Amino acid sequence: MSQPTFSSPTPAPGSRAIATSALRKAGLMDQDAKMRDVSEKPGRKAGVKQPTRARAHPHKPRAIDLVTGKDQHGARTLNARIAAGDPATSRLAKSTAVRGRRNAISLNGAPGSGKVIELWKEWVNRRYNKEAKFLNLERMHEDEFLKRHRLTLPTSSEAAREAQVVFKIASKLEPPVETLSLAHNNLTSGRMLSTLGHFLPKLANLSLEGNRLGGWKEIEYISGKRGRLESLRELVLIGNPMRDLEIKNDRALQYKSDIARRFPSLEMLDGEPVVRVGFDAPTTSESASIPHHNLLASFAWNVEPSFIAGVDGTIVSNFFVRYFPLFDVQRNALIDVYAPDATFSFSANTGIPPRARLEGIHVSKDFPNQRKLEWAPWLGGGLGGSRNLGRLSGGMQQLTQSLHLGSEQAVKAMVDLPRTKHDVTGSPEQFSVDAFPIRQGDSTNLLVTVHGQFAELPSEGIRSFDRSFVLAIAPEGSRAKRNGWDVVILSDQLVVRAYSSYEAWRPGPIRVQAGDLLPSPGLQQALAPLPEPQRALMQDLILRTRLNLQFAEDCLKNNEWDLGRALANFEQVKASLPGDAYLSEDAFLP
Repeated sequence: MSQPTFSSPTPAPGSRAIATSALRKAGLMDQDAKMRDVSEKPGRKAGVKQPTRARAHPHKPRAIDLVTGKDQHGARTLNARIAAGDPATSRLAKSTAVRGRRNAISLNGAPGSGKVIELWKEWVNRRYNKEAKFLNLERMHEDEFLKRHRLTLPTSSEAAREAQVVFKIASKLEPPVETLSLAHNNLTSGRMLSTLGHFLPKLANLSLEGNRLGGWKEIEYISGKRGRLESLRELVLIGNPMRDLEIKNDRALQYKSDIARRFPSLEMLDGEPVVRVGFDAPTTSESASIPHHNLLASFAWNVEPSFIAGVDGTIVSNFFVRYFPLFDVQRNALIDVYAPDATFSFSANTGIPPRARLEGIHVSKDFPNQRKLEWAPWLGGGLGGSRNLGRLSGGMQQLTQSLHLGSEQAVKAMVDLPRTKHDVTGSPEQFSVDAFPIRQGDSTNLLVTVHGQFAELPSEGIRSFDRSFVLAIAPEGSRAKRNGWDVVILSDQLVVRAYSSYEAWRPGPIRVQAGDLLPSPGLQQALAPLPEPQRALMQDLILRTRLNLQFAEDCLKNNEWDLGRALANFEQVKASLPGDAYLSEDAFLP
C-alpha cells in the first residue's frame, strides 16, 4: 500500500523539500493560486498508427515525418528538478506574449515546413532545463519566440498536430523529461494531452495549474485506458474550474479520492500527499492472521418504534389505558374482559440481564429498592407457580397447574400475584407495543405484545415485563361489550424479568458489546442511500475504525468488500492516516 508521504526515487543530495516548494520555485504554481476543475473528451487514440493514404502534395514534407528516433524516458520527483539560479529558469523568465495565428506557418505542407520543425526543436530546447529534467511549456500564448516566428500554438483546439510535434520532440530530449508544466495556457479541453501518454509514458510530474478545464472528462485524456500516464507521481490541478467546484461544494475528499483512483501511481496532488486506504489489499497470509470472530460491531437492523398495523391504534391504546390500572388496583374487575374459555399463564425469569449487570442497576444507589425485591412470590404464587418450562421441576402436575383455563381461574391466579403499579400514562418510551392481525382457524384475531416496566409493591422495586395478548372484537351482547370493552381477551401470557433499562428498545442501532460505538442519526442518514449489504459493511467498518465515509468506502471497495481484509488493511496504514480521515465524536451516540 502506498504511504501518504513520498520521496523521489533519485532525490538530490540533501534535498527534502516537498514537491510543492519545487513547483513554486520553478514558477509552476502561484503562491496564492486557487483551484478549479476538469472535463474529458477522448480524442484520437494515442499511439495508434493511422492508415497510410496517398498524399495530395507529396513534394511537400510533413513536419511530423521529420521528427524521428526512439522514445526514451526517465522518472524523478519534482524536488530534484529545479535548482536555484538555474540558467534554464532564467531563460524561461524572459518569455512574453504571442498571438497564435492560424495558418501563418503550417505543419501540414506549408512552405518551409522543414524550417518549422527546426524552430519547434529550438523552442523546445530553450524551454528545457536539462539539470532538472524539467520541460516548461507554460504561458505559450505569451511566448515571444512563438510570436516572432508565427508558429501555431499547440494549445489551440485545432492544433492537435502541433501538440504531437512538440511532444515527439520532447520524447527525444536527453536526459529524458521527468517534469512537464502546461500551466496557465487557457486550456479548456484535454484534447491536446491525448498523445502525451504515448510520447512521454514515463512522465513523473505534470502541472496543469491555472487552466480552464471544466469537467472530469478532460482528465480522461491522460487517465483513460489508452492514454493513462502510468508513472505519474505528482499532478497539479490548482486553478481549474473542475477542482474549484469540488472544493467549493465541500467535496475535497471525494475529489482527492477520484483523482487517486484515476492515477494509481500518484503520490502528490496539488502539493499535498495522496493518502490511500485499501488500494493494495493484504495478501491471504496477512489477512489469515486477523481473527474473524466477533466481526460484528452492530446488528444490520435497527430497533424500530412500536409497530401497529391492520388495526386502529386507538383500540390498542384504549385497551391498555383501562387494563393496567385495573390490574394494579382491582384485578377482580378484569373478569369482564376475559373470554369464558380464556387462558392465562405467567413465568418468572430471575437472571439479571447482561446489560443491567454491566450498568450496575441492581446495586446502584439510583435504584435503592432493588435489593428489597424477592422472587419467591412469583416463583410459587399465582395458584400454580411460574410456568417457566425450562425450569419446571414438578413434572406434569406443575405443568397443568400453572396453566389457568377460563376467566375465573385466570383472574384468581392474578389476584394471588404481588401487587404492581404500571405508569401507562407517564413516559411513553418506557413501553414498546406491537399489534397486528393473526389468523386462528376461521377467525381473525389481534396479537398484541407489550414490553415495559412496573413497580412492585410495597417495596417499590422495579421489574421488567413482557406480555402477549390474543384479542378478539367483543361480540355484541357479550359480558365484555356490556361492560364497555371493545375487545375480549382470548389468551394472556405474562413474563416477569429482573429490571433492565428501556433503552433496550429505544429506536436506533443495537449495541452488540458494552462500550461499542453506535452511529448517530446523522451518520445513519448518510449511510441510508447505500444498498445492502454494502450499508451494513460500511457501518460496521466505521464503528470499528472511526473512518469517515469516503475512507471507509475506499477501504472496502479495494478489498472486494471483505470486512476482514479491510480491517487488516486499515491496521497496516492507520499510523499514517491524516486526522481528517476520521469522523468526529458527534458522529456516534454517547
